[in-house]
Amino acid sequence: MTDSAARTPSHIRRVVQPLQEFIHTEVAGGVILLLAALIAILWANSRWDESYFDLIHHTISLDILGLSFEEDLQHLVNDGLMTLFFFVVGLEIKRELTRGELQGWDRAALPAFAAVGGMLAPALIYTAINVGGDGADGWGIPMATDIAFALGLLAILGSRIPAPLRVFLLALAIVDDIGAILVIAVFYTAELEPEYLVIAAALLGLIFAMNRGGIRAFAPYFLVGGLVWLAVYESGIHATIAGVILGLMTPGETTPGQDEPPLDRLERGLHPITGYVIVPLFAFANAGIALGGGAIRDSLSESITIGVILGLVIGKPLGILAFSWLAVRTGKVLLPPGVTWSHMLGVGLLAGVGFTVALFINDLAFDAPAAIDEGKIGILLGSLIAAALGLITLSAVTSRPRPGAYEPDRTHTPEGKTSV
Repeated sequence: MTDSAARTPSHIRRVVQPLQEFIHTEVAGGVILLLAALIAILWANSRWDESYFDLIHHTISLDILGLSFEEDLQHLVNDGLMTLFFFVVGLEIKRELTRGELQGWDRAALPAFAAVGGMLAPALIYTAINVGGDGADGWGIPMATDIAFALGLLAILGSRIPAPLRVFLLALAIVDDIGAILVIAVFYTAELEPEYLVIAAALLGLIFAMNRGGIRAFAPYFLVGGLVWLAVYESGIHATIAGVILGLMTPGETTPGQDEPPLDRLERGLHPITGYVIVPLFAFANAGIALGGGAIRDSLSESITIGVILGLVIGKPLGILAFSWLAVRTGKVLLPPGVTWSHMLGVGLLAGVGFTVALFINDLAFDAPAAIDEGKIGILLGSLIAAALGLITLSAVTSRPRPGAYEPDRTHTPEGKTSV
C-alpha cells in the first residue's frame, strides 16, 4: 500500500477503491470489446464470411429440468450469457444507489437529469424519422450508452480530463442503464405467460427470505437464481431482466463472520469475467455484418440507419446538455468542480457511443434481417462519429494535464450542497 493510500481514511477507500477498479475494468474491457467487434466485422467481410455466419447461427440443443431449448449460438449468448452481464449491471446500480455517486439526490440530480435527456432526445429524433414505418419499433436503439467504450475513450485523454468528469460520465451511464433495462422489460416484451411470472415472483420471494435468514452460502442462491432465470425466460420477459433483479437483491452489507459484503465480492469476481469475456463474445456474435456491395451506401438512404445515427450523434449530446442546463438553472445542483459546458458537450458526444446495449435492443426490436442490419450499420457509424467528435471536442478544451485521474472529487458549496 502506498503512503497516500495508507493516509486515506478507510471509509473513503471503501467508496473510492471499487470505483477505481470498476473504471479500470471498463477501460480495459473496452479495448477487448473493440477487438472482438473488429474481428467479427473483418471475418464477416472476408472470403471466409460463410464460416462466420454458420458459426453464430449454429443451433445448440439443451435440456434443463425437463425444459428443452433449441437456440443458435448468437441467441444463447444474448439470452443466456448476457444475463450474467446484466446481473453485474444490477450489482453496479445497487452499489451506486447505496454508497456511490447516486446516493442522495444532491449527488444524483445532475447525472440523472442528464441521462433522462440523453434517453428522451434520441428516442424522439428516431421516432420523428421512422413514425409509421417498418422501423418504428427501433426507437430504443439510440437511447443506450456503452460504459466501457465511453470511459475507454475518455481515458485516451489521460489526466487532462478533470477527475469529476469521469465520475459524472460513469453516474450518467449507470442511470442510462436503468432506463435501458426498463425499456427492455416494458416495451420489448412480446407475450406474457402469467403462470411463469407467478413462479418467478415466488422464487424471488424465497431468495429474499434466504437473505433475511442470513444464508450466505453461494450454492443455494445459484440454484434458485437459475430457476428464476428459467421462469423469466418462459414468462415472455427477456431473461436478462432476471439478472438485473437478482443483482439488485444482492446484500450490500456485511454480516457477522464476513470480511466484505456479498455485493462487493460478487462484483469484484464477476466484473472481469463479463468485461473481458462475455461482452466481447456478445460483440463478436452480433457485430458481424456484410458491408460489401454498397451496403453502407444503401443503408444511408434507409430511415432506420438515419434515425439511429442522428439519435446517437445529435440526440445524445442535445438531450444531455439541455437537461443538465435545466437542472443547473433550478439552482439546486452545480456542474462538477473544474467542469465547463464545453466538457459537458464532449461527454454528451461520447455518450453517443451506444454499442453493446444498442446492439442488444436492435436485436429485440426487429425480426427482419434487413432491418437488423440497417440498425447495426447505424449503431456502428453513429458510434464512430460520436466518438470522433467527442474526442475532438474534449481535446480542444483540455490543453494541460490535470492532477488526479480517477478519484471522485466532491466540493461542498456554501449552502451545504455537494457537487460531484
